[in-house]
Amino acid sequence: MYRLKTSAAFDSAHFLAGYNGKCANIHGHRWTLEVTVESAQLIDSGEKRGMIIDFGDLKKAVRALADSFDHALIYEEGSLRAATVAALNEEGFRLIAVDFRPTAENFARFFFGKLAAEGLPVSSVTVYETPENCATYEEVM
Repeated sequence: MYRLKTSAAFDSAHFLAGYNGKCANIHGHRWTLEVTVESAQLIDSGEKRGMIIDFGDLKKAVRALADSFDHALIYEEGSLRAATVAALNEEGFRLIAVDFRPTAENFARFFFGKLAAEGLPVSSVTVYETPENCATYEEVM
């Protein structure tokens, strides 16, 4: 089995609605996505011969995904009042509503699905909230 790994980082804020602790408050992270792709076979012809995927293509996809979440407040749909969302939008803040609780675990699954939908042979995605704390998602075959 061949594996490639790359990473990209982004800065954003989130909070965990309904959580009994500090993470219930808006706070920020320097999130790091670590993406692993794998294949039993390498490309056998053309300019990409001997590769799973061109590292440039892999890095571009992971970087684009990270950039799409950079410098935003990520929140679970329905966890903020409509008036709050409207006021933040009026002030020009960048908001991203997601349909899941914005935990490292859920982000790992979400990012896995996004990259797999682009046709990448993703085997796992690890999301670091801090340099010491991360969550990994991989689909069991």
